[in-house]
Amino acid sequence: MIHARFVSPTLIAVLVAIGCGSSKPQDASATTNTHDTSSPSAVPMQLAETPAGTPAASGTGTIQVTAKLEGTAPKADTVKMSADPVCQQKHQTPVYAEEVVVNDAGMLKNVFVYVKEGASASAAAPTTPVTLEQNGCWYAPRVFGIQVNQPLDIVNSDDTLHNVNAKPLLNAPFNVAQPSPMKTTKKFTKPEIMVKFKCNVHPWMNAYAGIVENPFFGTTDASGTTSITGLPAGTYTLEAWQEKYGTRTQTVTLGSGETKSVSFTFKAQ
Repeated sequence: MIHARFVSPTLIAVLVAIGCGSSKPQDASATTNTHDTSSPSAVPMQLAETPAGTPAASGTGTIQVTAKLEGTAPKADTVKMSADPVCQQKHQTPVYAEEVVVNDAGMLKNVFVYVKEGASASAAAPTTPVTLEQNGCWYAPRVFGIQVNQPLDIVNSDDTLHNVNAKPLLNAPFNVAQPSPMKTTKKFTKPEIMVKFKCNVHPWMNAYAGIVENPFFGTTDASGTTSITGLPAGTYTLEAWQEKYGTRTQTVTLGSGETKSVSFTFKAQ
């Protein structure tokens, strides 16, 4: 096991230089492996995951989004954390990979949806940071949105060493070793769909961020739904991204104060 208080500068430097990646897990509660479950451990802070659900301004429209899987979801792999007892001790039940998470109705969690075309960029980025937490040797949230130049706080809440390795194509990459309770703050200067985060120490840890220019985005919850609010009247192209199944697009026209529903379907492979 690797405890932060015993990590030498030399070991940290070595870990920063190592690449990593794999799929991420979910706790097995009272559902099957590929179905949605609760978080693997209690998250001690509010996660600024997405602005979805914010009350719409007068005269603006709302798009209610659903995402579902057509076909049988793949069986999720069991995540083995025995290499680091600190991680293993935080989970009382088996943990499963979260590449595809569906509920009993086939609705997909962790689908990122944003306005790809039709909305102008915001004049200024929010100053409130989005938080990406490492807790139970797990990233929370797994999939989230953040605006260009909005702060991203990456927090280690585990009593073990983590490593945050992000390699975007359009933004500056970074690779930071994080002993507990270190916090790292980053910003992305260009829109990019999606940016992957990996851990060099625990290769099952992954997270994905959608970097966008405006607040018109959301991530589907356990019910497979999210809402994009505050849209002026107009025609918009929406894109939905899912970790395993890629992207889907749809066009929708909103009137002033109108609410419309859009459904994205991903076919199981």
